[in-house]
Amino acid sequence: MIRVIALSAILGALVAGVAAYTISPSLWQTAMGPRSGGPEQTAEVKPASEDWPICTMTVAMPDADWARLDPEFAAGKKALVAEDWDGAIAVLKSAALRDPRNADIQNYIGYAYRRLRQLEPAIQHFQQALTFNRRHRGAHEHLGELYLTLGEPVKAEEHLAALEDICLIPCEELSDLHRAIAAYKSSAMKSLQ
Repeated sequence: MIRVIALSAILGALVAGVAAYTISPSLWQTAMGPRSGGPEQTAEVKPASEDWPICTMTVAMPDADWARLDPEFAAGKKALVAEDWDGAIAVLKSAALRDPRNADIQNYIGYAYRRLRQLEPAIQHFQQALTFNRRHRGAHEHLGELYLTLGEPVKAEEHLAALEDICLIPCEELSDLHRAIAAYKSSAMKSLQ
């Protein structure tokens, strides 16, 4: 009888969690919005700069309430959509001064630096996002893809393992990083042949 009650409680909590996840997404999910595309295929083990695996993070989405309160954050997202990486960095850094512990802002800044191929500052901002929220799926995905760019698949797989622990149900970040690692390994095998 106790086992049945415990099993019912666990099942109820699971159903409630899934319902809460699908009905009211967290703020960062709203900020990340729907994403399109996947990781790009790399041609070599250490890709040329034009072949770097850069995901297509779509940031054109409805603003969360907290994003509407900060016009600089909204302007930073618009700059990302317009692929104005320098403009996005400037505006998002200003937004970070008012909200210094916002993992989403740090992730977006890291993403913009990564698109500019300034990898050291990108790594710093992704790591800062993970310091603020160790379960930030976007930061894990982007940092894993960046490590593939650097030719460090072991570090990328560490972020894949973190996403496997975080994503109790399938998530795009896990799928995208898994595909990027598979493509990286496939190109590594082709270059050895």
